[in-house]
Amino acid sequence: MELEVRHLRILCAVADMGSMHKAARLLGVTQPSLSSQMRRIERSLGAELFYRVPTGCHPTPLGRSVLGRARPLLMQMSELVAETRAAAVQSAGARFRVGSTGSRVTTRWLRRIKQRLPDTETALVVDKSPSALVRMVASGHLDVALVHELEGMPLSIPQGLSHRVVVEREPQFVSLSRDHPAAAQSVIDLHDLAADRWVVDPMADGEWAALRQVLDTAGLRPAVVPGDPATAASLIAIGEAIASCQPTTSATDHIVVRPLRGDPLGVRLLLIAQPGVQEEVYSELDEAYRECAIESVTYRGWLSERRSPLLSGD
Repeated sequence: MELEVRHLRILCAVADMGSMHKAARLLGVTQPSLSSQMRRIERSLGAELFYRVPTGCHPTPLGRSVLGRARPLLMQMSELVAETRAAAVQSAGARFRVGSTGSRVTTRWLRRIKQRLPDTETALVVDKSPSALVRMVASGHLDVALVHELEGMPLSIPQGLSHRVVVEREPQFVSLSRDHPAAAQSVIDLHDLAADRWVVDPMADGEWAALRQVLDTAGLRPAVVPGDPATAASLIAIGEAIASCQPTTSATDHIVVRPLRGDPLGVRLLLIAQPGVQEEVYSELDEAYRECAIESVTYRGWLSERRSPLLSGD
C-alpha cells in the first residue's frame, strides 16, 4: 500500500483530535473504519505511529517525524491546487477573474456583478493566502482580489496595481458551540475562553501569529488545533474548539457568533486590482458587503451600537 494524501489527512486528524473516536467524527467515518485504515497505514510503514492508551492516541517518536513531514506536504498540495485553478481560469479565457480569501461577501459580490454587467463572464479563485492572491493579480492571473490585511502585518502591494480600502477595520468575532457556557452572553470576554482550544487554519497567512499576539496580551496560553474551515466548523459544532471568524459569518443550528469585548482582533479589507477595472466592480462590492453586514444579526447589532454609516449606506 502506498501512502496517499487522504492517508496524511487521517494521520493529522488523529494527532489533532487525540483519539480515534473524535477523529472519526471529524472525518465523517465510523471509528472501526478509521481504526482499520490506521492499521493498514502502519503496516505499510512497518511501525506504529501512535500509542493507544486509555486517554487517547499519542504520536510515537516516528509518528511525530511522519507528521512533521505530512503537514508541509498537505500545505504544498493546497498551494498547488490554488495555483492550478488560477492557471485554468486564465487559460479558459474568462473576461473577469476574481480572487478572494473566502467570504460570504464574495459570492454576493459576483452575483451583483453579473446582474449589473450581464455580458461579463466571471471566474473565481479562492486562496487562503492574501499574499498569494496579490501576486496572482500582479502576474496577470487575476483581474482583482478581495483580501484581508492583518493588523501589524501589512501586505506588500507591487507598483502598478491599484488598491481600495473596502473596510478600514473589520472586527473579528468568535464562533463557538451553542452549548458553550459563554454562548449566552451578547459580548464575550477573552478570559471567559481561557480553557478553550482554538482551531486555526495553518494555510492562512499570519492567522495564528495575529491571534497569538492578542492572546499573549491578555495573558492567555490556550491550546491550538490546526484545521481548515470545514474542520473548524466540525470541531466547533461538537464543542471541541472555538475560532475567530468574520463578523458576517452565519450562525447555524449548532454554532453561534459573538463579538469579543474590546474588539481585540481586526483586519483591513482591501480590493487589489489591475489598472482599468470598471467602477461598477467597486460599487457592487461595497453594496455586497453592506448587504451581508445587515443580514448578520450579530454584526448589525455591533454596527448599530457604534452608529456606523455602513448601515445607512453612506
